[in-house]
Amino acid sequence: MRLEGVLFFPVTPFGPDGEVAEQVLGRHVDAGVTAGAGGVFTACGTGEFNALGPDDYVTAVRASVAAAAGRVPVLAGAGGTLPQAKAMARAAAEQGADGLLVMPPYLVSAPPDGLVRYVREVTEAGGLPVIIYQRNNARFSPGAVAELARIPEVIGFKDGLGDLDLLQRIILTVRETSGQDFTFFNGLPTAELTVPAYRGLGVDLYSSAAFAFAPEIALAFYRAVTTGDADLTHRLLTGFYKPLVELRDQVPGYAVSLVKAGVRLRGLDVGGVRAPLVDPAPEHVAELEKIIAAGLEIIAR
Repeated sequence: MRLEGVLFFPVTPFGPDGEVAEQVLGRHVDAGVTAGAGGVFTACGTGEFNALGPDDYVTAVRASVAAAAGRVPVLAGAGGTLPQAKAMARAAAEQGADGLLVMPPYLVSAPPDGLVRYVREVTEAGGLPVIIYQRNNARFSPGAVAELARIPEVIGFKDGLGDLDLLQRIILTVRETSGQDFTFFNGLPTAELTVPAYRGLGVDLYSSAAFAFAPEIALAFYRAVTTGDADLTHRLLTGFYKPLVELRDQVPGYAVSLVKAGVRLRGLDVGGVRAPLVDPAPEHVAELEKIIAAGLEIIAR
């Protein structure tokens, strides 16, 4: 599996009854793929992985796979307790997912050897290509990533930690032992803000939460970065992404809640977020609307 372009992390819509709105999710994923996403990561962080029950998860993966219709790879989140992660890996395979994003284990912090065992067992359970997700309590050592990279099904590493010194050492170690095919990508929240820094390490691929509600802005930024349009890159960073990050940081959980609010603002009713997240306050939604308008104005010039 080869990932390229802008990676799309759809939200998980909930209907008035509180259940996953499968048809709405299908429209959301179809619109993203049609717009030009390079891959779909469903039931992951932006998709409220933390709040999905087993049936919710199956519904989300099934709807995403059907909507993508083989046009781009669909990867599903799998994590939490080891039995839960293994059950999700099997369910994702049964629903036709192309791969897994292995999320951090539940609650505990663990040494690298334990994380290696966790990823190995989840990989074996699903039999799908796997991307490791480094974030918070899942902090991998260079040696641990190199060991996992030797497993044929483990194809990539998503960094959501932002420790560039550690990431550089991981990249160098893996490249020395496993070659150039292993994929690294920037998985920080609102990753575009740190794209220039990651590109300095040779990590060009990144996830885009903003793509879920402003695909035209996300794609314009991607084109600007990859073609060397420094002026447009700068204008989008200062006029859209920086204000978005500043708004995101005002309330814990807004990295997800604001994305869902943005999708609603752009015309698709995906419902609100599940507890413990909270929906954005009205004044923050109004501010988000202005930020989106500013981004659209920048790319229209």
